[in-house]
Amino acid sequence: MTTIAPIQAASSAVALDRHAALKFITCGSVDDGKSTLIGRLLVDSRSVLQDQLENVSKSGAADLALFTDGLSAEREQGITIDVAYRYFNTAQRKFIIGDAPGHEQYTRNMVTAASSADAAVVLVDATKLNWKDVGEVTLLPQTRRHALLLKLLRVPSIVFAVNKLDALENPALPGNATEGFTRIREALESFAAQAGIAVAATIPISALQGHNVVTATPGWCGYQGASLLRLLEQLPVTPAELALPLAFPVQWVEKFSGSSDTSQGRRVFWGRLATGHAQVGQSVTVFPSGKTATIAQVLNHVRQPERVSANHSAGIVLDRELDVSRGDWLLADTAVLAPRQTISGTVAWMDDAPLVVGRSYWALHGHRWIKAKVLRINHRLDVNTLAQTDATELEPNAIGHITLGLQQPIEALGFDKSRVLGSLILVDTASHTTAGALLIE
Repeated sequence: MTTIAPIQAASSAVALDRHAALKFITCGSVDDGKSTLIGRLLVDSRSVLQDQLENVSKSGAADLALFTDGLSAEREQGITIDVAYRYFNTAQRKFIIGDAPGHEQYTRNMVTAASSADAAVVLVDATKLNWKDVGEVTLLPQTRRHALLLKLLRVPSIVFAVNKLDALENPALPGNATEGFTRIREALESFAAQAGIAVAATIPISALQGHNVVTATPGWCGYQGASLLRLLEQLPVTPAELALPLAFPVQWVEKFSGSSDTSQGRRVFWGRLATGHAQVGQSVTVFPSGKTATIAQVLNHVRQPERVSANHSAGIVLDRELDVSRGDWLLADTAVLAPRQTISGTVAWMDDAPLVVGRSYWALHGHRWIKAKVLRINHRLDVNTLAQTDATELEPNAIGHITLGLQQPIEALGFDKSRVLGSLILVDTASHTTAGALLIE
């Protein structure tokens, strides 16, 4: 029998903070059981009220998917369209779940959810594969695409959950649950090794029946490890980027007229620290103006003076009046960041219109909007073979590598160093819809 060790990521160098909520998403192909899995987690962990359970019950049985498929269009079509978030907690920790859509048309929503996730559960539907075939199992393109996007978006922990294996136990159907899990696990491990994806765990589950979701089912499908919920309780949250110097994107400027406020009448610049720490006495440079000042006061999210670290909101007061607006950055060390007007990186294309050379878009970096023009499409990534191929355009949901020319320079780092400083959102200039997500080299 196959035994899979408990989550590997929990033994990493990242300390587990049980006081911080773990934000994770479920993703995969259409009808893999993502919404049902979340419903099972909520019900079996006793995180729903009786009236909520009655609202999603049909003929006495609860339709677990309805806990997250809240849009009327989702209920009518039986698919997930937008990302639905649910909150629950166990005795060990708190959780924020994002139910990401599996349909290709809504890949943009999955990317949005994954960009801030600490972990992801990728579901694989065992019933969609023909076990009479001899040879290696072929994974669905959307499963591969989502796994690749999770790697590109630097989601720290990825768990593969092989769902609906209980259907293979039906004598009327061909196949075997243990054999099915073994073959799918081998295919997932082969794909992950080829793509360079670090997998925290691979676990067989039945979202409908509850096998290995909240409570472990020892020996089922040859698996002797912990349940999915137990694995999630062990995963670390994404560590804040504290080793980098302060980088603070200004989101809102607040002006007080009275001197009785703690800001003493000066303007307060509010936002969420991307990297580093903000503390009184720090020297900062305003980008793009290049003006310098010293931090006179730092306010936390409840307006109390204190030192604030990355991933937390803050209000910063400078020792002198400068022209600072929404979209500007306050930087503690400009030597680490160099202004870049030409950038290259991996793009996940989400617009219905293909990306072509010469087209211009709005680019959002932090809270700063600038014009960007596509200079080159360097290659396109084949999600099935992982090969890099030449391309003259990138169709919807394609992943490729491009070079952009910016109307004005930005202060950026590679995405491998900073999620915030290393990412751009591309927006169509006419429709104002999100067109793509760029991860800067």
